[in-house]
Amino acid sequence: MDTRIPIAHAAKDANGNWRDPHDLAEHLHEVGALAAGFAQHYGADWARLAGRWHDLGKYRVRFQNYIRLASGFEADAHIKGETGKAPHSTAGALLSCDHFGPAGRVLAYLIAGHHAGLADWFGGLEVRLGNADSRAELCEALAENPPTELLDSGDFKPDLQAIPGGKEGFALWVRMLFSALVDADFLDTERYMDPDKFAQRNAWPTLEELTPLFDAHMAGLTAKAQPSPVNTLRAEILAECRTKAALAPGLFSLTVPTGGGKTLSGMAFALEHARAHGKRRVIHVIPYTSIIEQTADIFRSIFGDAIIEHHSNAESEPGRENSASRLACENWDAPIVVTTNVQFFESLFAARTSRCRKLHNLVDSVVILDEAQLLPPEFLQPILDVLNLLTRYYGVTVVLSTATQPALSTHEYFDAQQNLRGLDNVREIISDPDALYRALERVQVRLPADWNAPADWPQLSAELAAHDSVLAIVNTRKDARSLWEQMPKGTLHLSALMCGAHRSQVIADIKARLRNSVPTRVVSTQLVEAGVDVDFPVVYRAVAGLDSIAQAAGRCNREGRLAEKGEVVVFVPPKPAPPGLLRKGENACKSVLYGITDQPLARDRFARYFERLYHACELDAQDICGLLEVEGSTLAVNFKSAAEKFRLIADEDSMPIVVRYQGADGQDHSVDKWLATLRKSGPERWLMRKLQRYTVNLHRNQAMQLLNQGDIEEIMPGLFVQVSDWLYNTSFGLLADGLPNREQSFIV
Repeated sequence: MDTRIPIAHAAKDANGNWRDPHDLAEHLHEVGALAAGFAQHYGADWARLAGRWHDLGKYRVRFQNYIRLASGFEADAHIKGETGKAPHSTAGALLSCDHFGPAGRVLAYLIAGHHAGLADWFGGLEVRLGNADSRAELCEALAENPPTELLDSGDFKPDLQAIPGGKEGFALWVRMLFSALVDADFLDTERYMDPDKFAQRNAWPTLEELTPLFDAHMAGLTAKAQPSPVNTLRAEILAECRTKAALAPGLFSLTVPTGGGKTLSGMAFALEHARAHGKRRVIHVIPYTSIIEQTADIFRSIFGDAIIEHHSNAESEPGRENSASRLACENWDAPIVVTTNVQFFESLFAARTSRCRKLHNLVDSVVILDEAQLLPPEFLQPILDVLNLLTRYYGVTVVLSTATQPALSTHEYFDAQQNLRGLDNVREIISDPDALYRALERVQVRLPADWNAPADWPQLSAELAAHDSVLAIVNTRKDARSLWEQMPKGTLHLSALMCGAHRSQVIADIKARLRNSVPTRVVSTQLVEAGVDVDFPVVYRAVAGLDSIAQAAGRCNREGRLAEKGEVVVFVPPKPAPPGLLRKGENACKSVLYGITDQPLARDRFARYFERLYHACELDAQDICGLLEVEGSTLAVNFKSAAEKFRLIADEDSMPIVVRYQGADGQDHSVDKWLATLRKSGPERWLMRKLQRYTVNLHRNQAMQLLNQGDIEEIMPGLFVQVSDWLYNTSFGLLADGLPNREQSFIV
């Protein structure tokens, strides 16, 4: 090993021999160049300098001694972020502040955070930069005389007046710069440490190359489609999406009733829009993991391996995930990304390097927000703020795709604290949505005669039993169990008490039975409402938000095959929805529908419904906007605190339990095999993703009771596994409250 040059990294080749070390100056130059390229549209000079100075502390003798020692037994220490007792990420941050004064704090955020993540200023980075050890790190690094061209900032003059979005856009801009730096550092380090892995990147086709595959698929669907009014309307929706794609980039809405083909029409718009305006990728964002696989499979059948599916349940199966797609999940450099609200929005507000790494690849993309009505109200204001910034300053086109458009325009109330800073330049893709809704009206909705007279479960089950095929949707897992227990034997059940593999099997069974005209009764929670393409002649829906009722109606007479309209019955359940968002949605719905005599799902009702819902909610419940507000000349921002509070799914009160679901026939022992592998080899990424399909999240109190009873065990910190044979039922799922009444007679 050549000890005369400062080393950034060291690694062995495939034969176990040490390769030539990674020259530190070369690494800093390359990271600067890569970062500048990533940030070329919003701060190339900032990113270049951050790249050149990010590892300046590695010049200190202490680090050089450390890496030579460490490389004897842990050559990939840098990759793992294990920098031992030789910190090196503060020197460049201090140099930035010394050179540029307060403006240098922008670079300090980036450089100091490139391992640990973006910090809060007060109580965080401010303290760190003022530490004597940090000053010593810089002095020791400079004493080794790094190359002059690295230290020279040239004619770079920080201009804080040119920040995209000004003061309101500062926090997002810093995160975008941080993304450029972090990804550049990862990639250049990987290029040296693992050249074979690096070579697998960036082999993706362009969107322009993928468009003919999509066109051929759509032509095939058209040729095979049976003539029907619904299929005619779907073709018209598709054609209009393609035509409107020529409009200038920005904010769009795609308002199409459920069953109108939004998924494929939205992709048609995105591909044509990308071709017309030079967009680099399409990101399809879905609210629930329970439906993302269905959408990803549709796109995979069209585009093959040119998509990545990034969410917690993604399988590691051949054909679903390969080495290139696994790498692309790190930084979203694929042409088509299918992901969840959680991944997308939590990344936009993240502070950790792994989450922020992908952000620069959002630039010049088309983002489709599927089922946009499900944007979480408690985070709505920061979400709308960031969507405005992305579309105005980062070349992003956003499509709000839903049958029930939420009221997202700016709204001012008497109480200014309730005001909504909204999306005010949204263009509708469909020329006449009202006419489309009338043409696709396939159901008759029957409302309760008395909103204050709840039906009991026996009464409701008797009504449902009178139908050969019927879907009943309720608001909670407890309600689903209570109603299902009253139903005739053979009634199917769907809820989040069933693991993903179980739900998928039941949904496939439901679809097959309906296709073959087999009588089918189903009791489900609202998980069936988003993206599950079932088609019942009759649907019952417990009172809920108006958007939920509309989604339920989309599971009725979906294909328009009935001679008459399908029947949707709204009923008042024995108990109101639990306090919180469900209750607020129920109350807003009642206030909008009370006393009406015409079509309850008329399109103009949804704006009034969402206005009332949002007025009842805190739209920035965690004060994310306040935490990310920059404090004057100090440039102080609470990046870390905001990231910790921006959690779309609060998991503090739930615990994951791996259940032993063995298929409909009880003969599939895959989960037992994977659990044995987990016990033997530990939590590998592919294995944990396999097990995710067999996981049920349970409230902490219930889980702890099962643990104390010995019905589950903790096999690794925070992960629990079913022990008792009786705990998981092939009809119902996880039996947290004991065996359903109708099953107890079968216990021996």
